[in-house]
Amino acid sequence: MASEQHNAQRRTPVTIHDVARDAGVSVGTVSKALNDRGQLRPDTRARVRATAAILGFLPNELAQSLHRKRSFTVGIITSDRFGRFSIPLLEGIEDALDPARIAVFLCKPTDDLELERRHVDSLLAKRVDGIIVTSRRTDPRRPLDLGGASLPVVYAYAQSEDPAAACLLPDDEGGGALAGAHFARLGRRRIAHITGPERFAAVRERRVGLARALADAGLVLDDQLVLSGSWSEEWGREAAERLLDIGRPFDAIFCGSDQIARGVADTLRDRGVHVPEDLAIVGYDNWEIVAAATRPPLTTIDPCLDELGRLAATRLLGMIDANDGQRAAATRVPCRLVVRASCGGGAE
Repeated sequence: MASEQHNAQRRTPVTIHDVARDAGVSVGTVSKALNDRGQLRPDTRARVRATAAILGFLPNELAQSLHRKRSFTVGIITSDRFGRFSIPLLEGIEDALDPARIAVFLCKPTDDLELERRHVDSLLAKRVDGIIVTSRRTDPRRPLDLGGASLPVVYAYAQSEDPAAACLLPDDEGGGALAGAHFARLGRRRIAHITGPERFAAVRERRVGLARALADAGLVLDDQLVLSGSWSEEWGREAAERLLDIGRPFDAIFCGSDQIARGVADTLRDRGVHVPEDLAIVGYDNWEIVAAATRPPLTTIDPCLDELGRLAATRLLGMIDANDGQRAAATRVPCRLVVRASCGGGAE
């Protein structure tokens, strides 16, 4: 019987009144001590916190959120069902949100607008403090439909058609320029470019950056050495065959993705072309599982998606605290060059 009473007592939740009683203070003092508010003596604050820890007191998060008019939750809506871009973004987002003790609800409507609307309704019903929208491409998309609700929204590796929306995007033009400048420093003079579909903004921006960097070095991007196709190793293999067969000289290839670059490397090896001795290769994305396994390991442009995620979450927190909706300019996050053996090795 005594054991049953003990277990029953142990299952009874500890309340703020219990903490106040054992610490010898008022309930108001406990609230101030645990929420870092008010003017309290340091020893009083420490005693209350120690008492709460000993008793195993857990504050009522729902009550706290109602009191502060915050739910300490954020919604993330992504169309990247494979996680290739959303996973590193999420890592950066969570790095920024964890210190603020903010939880994340992840929704994956892909490109289904009706499903996206239902996800938004669900997030609004949960009273999230804000929403981050991510994608598998950076082309402009329709603004998130909040149904008239006022809520901070940040687009990360996504772009809204609303010019006043807060958007964080990789600097794809700058990424293309990094590749071109690297080739020029290596003494490569005729650069080929194998990339994805021209309909993607990132494809066009990277080509602009590549051409600009080559022009700065006194070089010209030959349009006949530029091939666009799918984002795949198969396209990389096919495009490399075409370049080798047209007979125009080139000594470097800038690829629009690491997958394309791996296909290119396979074809060059099969055709007896040595990398980097005969041709240097630069990819894009710094997808470790692909870049490190390419033969030879792939020099590539890293869009720094984890950093982009951290910046997006930080921007959202600032908007939540300022309660200023989504009025903010688009921001381009710099990319970085990751040097491996496909250009001759040696980090810069």
